[in-house]
Amino acid sequence: MFDTYGPVRPALYIAKAIVEQGHEVFMASTTMSDTVQKLLKSYRLNPLDLSIKSIMRGRTSLSWLEFWAREAFLNLNSRFFSSNSDIVINFSYTIAVPATFWYAQGTTTDFLRDAEHWFPMHYMLVYRSLRPLLSFADNRLIKRIASISKHIIANSRFCASMYTKRRIKVHNIVYPPLDCGAFRPASTPSSNYILTYFGKETEFCVLKRIGDANVKIKAFGSKAPYIPRSLLEHKNIEFLGRVSDEELTNLYSNALFTLFTFTHEPFGYIPVESMACGTPVLTYNRQGPSETVIDHVTGWLVNTNEEMTSLALRLWKKGYPSTMRKEARKRALIFNVTDIAEKWLQLIKGTTMK
Repeated sequence: MFDTYGPVRPALYIAKAIVEQGHEVFMASTTMSDTVQKLLKSYRLNPLDLSIKSIMRGRTSLSWLEFWAREAFLNLNSRFFSSNSDIVINFSYTIAVPATFWYAQGTTTDFLRDAEHWFPMHYMLVYRSLRPLLSFADNRLIKRIASISKHIIANSRFCASMYTKRRIKVHNIVYPPLDCGAFRPASTPSSNYILTYFGKETEFCVLKRIGDANVKIKAFGSKAPYIPRSLLEHKNIEFLGRVSDEELTNLYSNALFTLFTFTHEPFGYIPVESMACGTPVLTYNRQGPSETVIDHVTGWLVNTNEEMTSLALRLWKKGYPSTMRKEARKRALIFNVTDIAEKWLQLIKGTTMK
């Protein structure tokens, strides 16, 4: 936990909700930054830093893969963890520990398979040579975590399908929560740019085509070595790097629409965050985002990169009905943290009553 983004955010939201019910909550991680520990304490959460050192120096884009490999091949991370808690919720795929609930948020090898064509050449060659071994280790780790978890909860129907294909029984589906009080619409959006995200799961070629057509694009995310220089130096693309939630809310709210091009996404926070800010989303009709975006109501779902490019240009030139902004906000509210937290509290209550 170097920050509270991505798969960390659901755990944090749920932990805060449980604390508010009067329970004591500990949050454990293979490694945890001082900033995160201070934040957890401010929420009355107890941080448990397992202090496992990373040979990747912790903050590189591959540190998550290192921690996964430590557990998948050698069971190293779980050796540092012990718990006497009444309820254990495992949000991780890097620590195999006995748990009341395992919140399954996606598999490592499915992500690597879908994203490999954007790897730098030296990474791609290493990955392809190790692919059978990685697949074996990942399947073994998934089965091990599942076998020591009483209940398995997936974060989307698509995510559940990845586990059922591996003959893992998923007991329930609970979407990740979002604070729709923090992510909310601006009063008068400027709508003079398209917002997008740069990350390890981004389909960059589409963004370049749209930028080449003189469309103004703003991008946020973590700067990483796999972002093409042609995008970082593009005259129509402004890369802002990592931004605060307040800045991100402003970016979403004032965008004409959010363009979410991904290679692999079990759920996808970005479409839901955008809709919470009243901004429709253009994305693919597959995987997690196809479960959250309603085509031609809260955004648009396409099947190919060509359709994505064509529709983005048309929307940039001609716009869309203003009612879509209201519908987007309305859709996002079903993912609001208060409702999702209540589902978790009911699951926990049902377990403790047995």
